[in-house]
Amino acid sequence: MNTPETMQPDAAMQESAAIERDGLPGFARSGASAPIFSGQVSGQVSGLAGTSRRRALVTAASGVLLALAGAPLVRHAHAATDASSGAGHTAAGGDARFVFVILRGGMDGLSAVPAVGDPDFARARGVLAEHPPAAGGGGSAASPLPLDGLFALHPLLSNLHGMYGAGELLVAHAICSLYRERSHFDAQNVLEGGAMRAFATSDGWVNRALAAASARADVASAPQAIAIGAGIPLALRGALPVSSWAPSVLPDPDADLVARASALYANDRALARALADARAVHEADERARAGGQFPELMAAAARFLASPTGPRIAVLELPGWDTHSTQAHPAGGLARNLRQLDAGMAAMKAGLGAAWARTVVVAASEFGRTVAVNGTGGTDHGTGGAVLVAGGAVQGGRVLADWPGLGEGARFEGRDLTPTRDLRVLLKGLLQDHLQLSRADLDERVFPGSSPQVPLQDLIRQRASR
Repeated sequence: MNTPETMQPDAAMQESAAIERDGLPGFARSGASAPIFSGQVSGQVSGLAGTSRRRALVTAASGVLLALAGAPLVRHAHAATDASSGAGHTAAGGDARFVFVILRGGMDGLSAVPAVGDPDFARARGVLAEHPPAAGGGGSAASPLPLDGLFALHPLLSNLHGMYGAGELLVAHAICSLYRERSHFDAQNVLEGGAMRAFATSDGWVNRALAAASARADVASAPQAIAIGAGIPLALRGALPVSSWAPSVLPDPDADLVARASALYANDRALARALADARAVHEADERARAGGQFPELMAAAARFLASPTGPRIAVLELPGWDTHSTQAHPAGGLARNLRQLDAGMAAMKAGLGAAWARTVVVAASEFGRTVAVNGTGGTDHGTGGAVLVAGGAVQGGRVLADWPGLGEGARFEGRDLTPTRDLRVLLKGLLQDHLQLSRADLDERVFPGSSPQVPLQDLIRQRASR
């Protein structure tokens, strides 16, 4: 038996072929929805009595890939394993990047993007129209950051305000999906599923958009997608395989083991590339595992998207927007989330570098919140809200709103901001001009039954290169 130090190249190649044929020991080889690996890697490496030392090394080395890549970069079991998948990106949207951020809980669009120029704003919002100084600080209240004569940004969104000034942020206000019943579960299902009603489909509109783009590209140039976080949101689930990544809960692999794995993989192009990719994203994992906060996750997403052979579509989540009480508190949940969102957008821009010019980031929530403050200093589930669209490819520096007003008679059911625009017309416009999807695919495949909803035009400042 060859020791790891004397294993010949052809022997290593035989082991690689066995992995491709039979799968890694202790790892699932197939399954419609299960990930390729199961259980903790540390548990798979231990307890290998009766197996050869070579096979144990191969198993351990596979753990290196998982440990280095975080927890981990996972290609789902029905994904292609061809080493060329993900390369190129020269068709179906070219080198365009698209990021969807789900703001779970119902973001108060009138807090994030206050309509300070509306004559009823201060009276309707009460204490929520004010912005006290940061917790523990003195001084006067902060002022909203002006956008135009009607709208402003919350004072905590300074990075986004800078993007607006640079023409890299577009705001859509008084907008929402078709859903009107105010249930988080149903509303999030409609937001992510992209259908006419809750639970009308089991897959998500981002996955269907990915499938439509891939149908017009060869295997080498089909865009890839990744979920950044603990799981894969409905928006990204579907027939087309995707990847997922989250900060690792595993200990770092031993340096000697990494060196042995490098030697073992040296003559296998696919495994050598996988190990190189894993080592490249290890830095992102180190930063994100420190707390898993949204800015670090956005920075990690940017590293994947910036890679020449990385994914081109990403989905992330920022929960915690359900602000039923003490919404205006400077150290409360709303303030914390606004800071996270603002810092996350800045981290995405910084991490993408030159690729920011070819990027669109959409941040949307399942619904808005009530216009008036409730009895506990917060707001309740509402309807119309605001969507933020950032990126170097965005024709920004403006607010899109058919503004209904905030007077009691103008509110939806006497309580909510009245929606005047269907979220799908915004998304369809972005996907059509940025990812080059056809109107037919958008109307019937990505957002089934949406043909009456005409995509908005002139949302993208430059078309992605094909």
